[in-house]
Amino acid sequence: MLNGIQQVGIGTPNVHESFKWYRRNFGFDVPVFDEAAEAPLMTQYTGEKVQSRHAILAMNLNGGGGMEIWQYTSREPETQTPFSLLQLGLLVTRIKCENALEGRNKLIENNPSEVKNDPLGKPSFSLTDPFRNRFIVAESDNWYQHKNSTFGGIEGIVIGVSDMEKSLKFYRDVLQIDDVLFDEERVFEDFAGLEGGDQTFRRVRLAPSKRNTGAFSKVFGAFYVELVEAKSTPNTGHNMKDRFWGDQGFIHLCFDVNQMDTIKKRADDLNNSFTIDTGDSFSMGEAAGRFAYLEDPDGTLIELVETHKITVAKKLGWRLNLSESRKRKPLPDFVFKVIGMTRVKD
Repeated sequence: MLNGIQQVGIGTPNVHESFKWYRRNFGFDVPVFDEAAEAPLMTQYTGEKVQSRHAILAMNLNGGGGMEIWQYTSREPETQTPFSLLQLGLLVTRIKCENALEGRNKLIENNPSEVKNDPLGKPSFSLTDPFRNRFIVAESDNWYQHKNSTFGGIEGIVIGVSDMEKSLKFYRDVLQIDDVLFDEERVFEDFAGLEGGDQTFRRVRLAPSKRNTGAFSKVFGAFYVELVEAKSTPNTGHNMKDRFWGDQGFIHLCFDVNQMDTIKKRADDLNNSFTIDTGDSFSMGEAAGRFAYLEDPDGTLIELVETHKITVAKKLGWRLNLSESRKRKPLPDFVFKVIGMTRVKD
């Protein structure tokens, strides 16, 4: 029932500067929405107080998940804790590229690591953006199109966990990301450019064996999550401890889904109930849908979004309502061509 990674939420001190950097460097140049609003349903994660924010959902239409770039406007966001792969939580977002050496050369000003192969033999490198977020850029065979950039969208994310077996049960049973692409324990050479990457980890990459083919699945493409458990050194705790959702760093992993009620029942049956659920439909600026949150065993936030309406062309007043039958199959390519007309060109 997962169509793909819709986006990774990224808290930032400056939403416009972050959007500029991600579009110029990674090709996330299509703003699906750009709006200021309050977040009244998230108070349990924002100090029991309604907070205001400005958010931009940016996509790279070469295919892959997007970025929800998120800035508090009602408070100063807390800075990130010093990064380490020994932390728990959302640690490293994986961006896809056509050629790792070419991609590294394009990003050379950001002091990228050397190109190394990941456990599946894909050449990759790591880097830190100006806002202290870590990324791994890896070659991929999964593309929607090849235009405007050597890079694509988000294909996966590295998640620090404290107990691999408990986490596997959550991601396999609750979310049905159940196909083990690899399960290895060692020091990984492609982690060498990341703080803590010289330690021994158990590392498991999971993908769904039956990814859903919903409305946006063709653009989002195949995806995976990588769970990492520190084995040679104790973990240093969760990277969101004592911080609000929306503070600087990766704040949530969001999946585009169908049949939210079925997922909710499964989560309830497995004692992993939603912590937030909008119920029917909730307006999200230029779009509408139902969203929910749940937590993995370490408290990492997972968002689920079932889209009911999107704005294809705001100037033309073209808004597309997604009926149950329309949700079940990929939207035609021309819809995304029109959405791509909002691309910001620097």
